[in-house]
Amino acid sequence: MCGIFGFVGARGAPIGAASVRDYLQELFRLSEPRGQEASGLAIAMDDVIHVFKRGMAPRRMLKTLDYRLFLNGCLDGLSTDPDGRLEHPLAVIGHCRLVTNGAEIVPGNNHPIMVDRTIGIHNGIVTNDQALWSQNPDIARRFDSDSEILFRLIDHHAEAADDLKTGLRDTFTDIEGSASVAFFRRDAKVLGLATNLGSLYFLEIADQNLFVFASEAHILQTFVERKMKSLVSSDVRPRQLKAGKGCLVAIDAPTPDVFELDERASGGPVAADRAKPAEVPFKVSDHTNRVSEIRRCTQCILPETYPFIEFDDAGVCQYCREYEPFSVQGEGALEEILARHRSKDGSPDCIVAFSGGRDSSYGLHRLKTHYGMTPIAFTYDWGMVTGIARRNQARILGKLNVEHILRAADLPTKRRYIRKNIQAWLKNPHLGMIPLFTAGDKFFLDIARELKQELNIPLVIFCAGNELERTDFKTGYAGVRESKHGQVLFNFSLGNKIQLAAFYASQYLRNPAYINESLFDSLHAFRSSFISKDDFLYFFHYEQWDEDAINQTLRREYAWETAPDNENTWRIGDGYTTFMNYIYYTVGGFSEFDAFRSQQVRKGLIERERAIDLTAQDNDPDMNILYEFAQQVGINLEEVLSRINEIPKRY
Repeated sequence: MCGIFGFVGARGAPIGAASVRDYLQELFRLSEPRGQEASGLAIAMDDVIHVFKRGMAPRRMLKTLDYRLFLNGCLDGLSTDPDGRLEHPLAVIGHCRLVTNGAEIVPGNNHPIMVDRTIGIHNGIVTNDQALWSQNPDIARRFDSDSEILFRLIDHHAEAADDLKTGLRDTFTDIEGSASVAFFRRDAKVLGLATNLGSLYFLEIADQNLFVFASEAHILQTFVERKMKSLVSSDVRPRQLKAGKGCLVAIDAPTPDVFELDERASGGPVAADRAKPAEVPFKVSDHTNRVSEIRRCTQCILPETYPFIEFDDAGVCQYCREYEPFSVQGEGALEEILARHRSKDGSPDCIVAFSGGRDSSYGLHRLKTHYGMTPIAFTYDWGMVTGIARRNQARILGKLNVEHILRAADLPTKRRYIRKNIQAWLKNPHLGMIPLFTAGDKFFLDIARELKQELNIPLVIFCAGNELERTDFKTGYAGVRESKHGQVLFNFSLGNKIQLAAFYASQYLRNPAYINESLFDSLHAFRSSFISKDDFLYFFHYEQWDEDAINQTLRREYAWETAPDNENTWRIGDGYTTFMNYIYYTVGGFSEFDAFRSQQVRKGLIERERAIDLTAQDNDPDMNILYEFAQQVGINLEEVLSRINEIPKRY
């Protein structure tokens, strides 16, 4: 099972920043054989609990720049007297994870687990976690780890009893399975330990104001012999915190207060004071994800990592300063075009590209019900059309009585191309090459050209062209500043097209893994998008795009389906864009959603604070969708995301 460890140094303890670094490195290395899939620690000092964790083995985490920066940032403020003794208390807990429940690629599943008032680490498995969630519907669940319910119950019971010892007793009464835990509290300067199996050992070095613990006696004894031999007398040996015992250690006076977990008692020296709930001694600073530290435009929410971005003295980016709203041509102009094609006998008069997403669904609805057209809808399935999209297509088509033409590619082959290009990209990752993953879908433009000839219907409509969905950062990562093109790839300037072609060619030369069986498919995708003639009508060049109106219409008229636990109607159930946005967000600190919300802010559709809140939700990846995508294309999701997480960040 997992390895947990930690130590407390009160005022006067003979340790400084160098010792803390050394202790942590040794404890991580000694505990690593108990769990090598994720690592994390929390440092409590100066009224702040600093948290850092990574979904990787401890030995790898210890070598990362992020870990060094985190530790430096914490320990730079550690003060010692002239004799090298602490002037203020310090406490640390650490975790080496063996994954049981909850993938390590989701930071929230890794330890320390952070809930409202408890920041804790757990070794073991809570086997009745699902039943406990059902029995406590008022307790919110955020992640998949069984450890979360354990720490939320500590919060719940400690608050109900107004006493931490009683809260621990009640929690261990509720849970089934195995648990050895260590934790900090925001409302008490205390290190808590508890176990129902005895896998915790501790050592009190009273004359040095030190306390240290670990999962095994051998780990603790080896650590002391290697790092604390000069501080510990020869007759001091580790003590076991036996099964059914709890222990509270005040951080400013590290003497263990050991108690029975099955005794019913209340009160104690570290009881939480509910009379003053706002006066908590610790605040929590989570350093696991540094995205929150990125500088952003003071008007929109674009970050400093956005390609080509520049801020003025007021912190406003040039995208805001130079913003000119896209002027739609209006319903009158659209009606004028449609009138020239509208049939008088009910025969098909236009071809509409229909992905099953919200824009194409709404556009088809408007064309049929408002403009009186008789469309034929067409879909190109290249292997990534989702189940939700298909069901929503069925809802729309059935109610509108619209004929549907489907063109399906060789799905196993297309998915194999995606897999090979992801594998090639991981050999030499460059954010400018991510659009290569979706090259296979660009043939929908060729399908539209073919159907136009086959059906002898000259009017082809794409329900696209919405300015808010401009994602020029994708080409920006390739070194290209996009010209104005109205969200139509064919309308890129000649210079842009040449720049993009040159960039892709250079990447193929630098990374021969791209020269695989997908090569000709990718070349034709570039041709289909940027070279072959595009004379299609783009619906949102004429009608104003209104998110609320679109969502209300689809939900009211068609019982529109969204992804489970997510009210967002954009990119729903869409595995490949979820995957790509994971990369953009992880490496670059933002995704399509940040660009989209920033456009909404500029247009005055939402406030900046609302945009920040929405992107926090949008950028939280749906793991079920990612697992489905991984299964479709044949990749090991944990392995791939772990490698993505190791790519040097742009922030």
